[in-house]
Amino acid sequence: MKSNQDASQERWFHRNRMWLVTAATLIAYVAFLEVAFGIRALASELSAIGIAPLLTALILLVATYVVRCWRVADYFPRETEGRFRRLLRLTLVHNLLNIMLPLRSGEASFPLLMRSEFGMPLARATAALLVMRLLDLHALLAAAGIGLVIGKDWALPALLLWLAFLLAPIPIFALKGPILKLSARLPKRLQTLVDEIENGLPASPVAFLRAWGATLLNWGVKVVVLAWVLRLMDVAPIAASFGGALGGELSSVLPVHAPGGVGTYPAGIVAGTLSFGADASSAALAQIGKAAVNAHLLILISAFVGTGLAVLIAPSKKL
Repeated sequence: MKSNQDASQERWFHRNRMWLVTAATLIAYVAFLEVAFGIRALASELSAIGIAPLLTALILLVATYVVRCWRVADYFPRETEGRFRRLLRLTLVHNLLNIMLPLRSGEASFPLLMRSEFGMPLARATAALLVMRLLDLHALLAAAGIGLVIGKDWALPALLLWLAFLLAPIPIFALKGPILKLSARLPKRLQTLVDEIENGLPASPVAFLRAWGATLLNWGVKVVVLAWVLRLMDVAPIAASFGGALGGELSSVLPVHAPGGVGTYPAGIVAGTLSFGADASSAALAQIGKAAVNAHLLILISAFVGTGLAVLIAPSKKL
C-alpha cells in the first residue's frame, strides 16, 4: 500500500513539476522584492501614477489580446468561423501559460489547444505559430524603433532606416513563391516538412497584410503603453522608456524566459533603458528597478484579467 502511495505521489510531482517550479519561483521572487525594495514601497510607486492612467493602460493591454485573437481567427477562418469567444479563451490561456511556464514551454500549448478545440493538425498549427512569432519579433523591434527615432530628434536618416525595417516583411513575403519552389529539389521527407510550413503561411498577399497589420497594431500598442507607464514612473529620457519596453518584451520571447518572467522581465527592462540612454547612477538605477518591477506586475495583471474575462464569456466546453 505504501509503495502504491509513493508511486502515486511521484506521478503527481512529475505531472505538476512545471507548476511547482513556477510557484516556488514566485514565492522566492516576492521575498526578494520585499528585501530589495519593500512591497509597500513598490505599491506606493505604482499607485502614484493614478487610477485613471493605470486603468487605461490595463484596458489597452487586455485589448491587445483581443487583437491577437483576431489575428488567429483571420489566419484560420474556416476552422474558427463562429467560435471567436472560444478562440479568445484559447488565446488567453495560451498567453498565460506562455508567461507562467519556464523556458517558453508554454508555447507548446498552442498547437495542442488548436488540435483539441478545432481539430487542427499539429504540424499546421506549429508552422503558423512559427510564422506569427517571426512577425511578432519584427513588429516588436519596429515598435521599439520609434524610441530610437525620437532619440535622434526625428532625423531623416533614422526615420528612413526605421521605415525600411518596418516594411521589410512585404518584399520577403513576395519572395515566398520562388523560395518554396526550391523545395522540389529537397528529399521527400524534407519536402513534406516544407509543405506543412507552407500551409502555415498566409494564403494570399491580402491575408498576409492583414496578419502583418494586426501584429503591428498589437505590439505597437503594447510597447507604447509600456513606454508610457515607464515614463510615468520617471524613466527618462523617452527613448529609454521605449528601450525598457523592448527589453522586457524581448526577454519574454527569448528561450531564457523565467517562470512568470520573474527576474528576467524586469532585468530586460533595466537593460533596455540603459541601452537607450538612461542614467546609470545609483539613484537612477534604483528608480528604474522599481519601475521595471511594477511594469512587469502590470503585464501579469493584464494577463490574469484577460484570461479571467475570456473564461467568463467563453462557451462552457472545456479546452
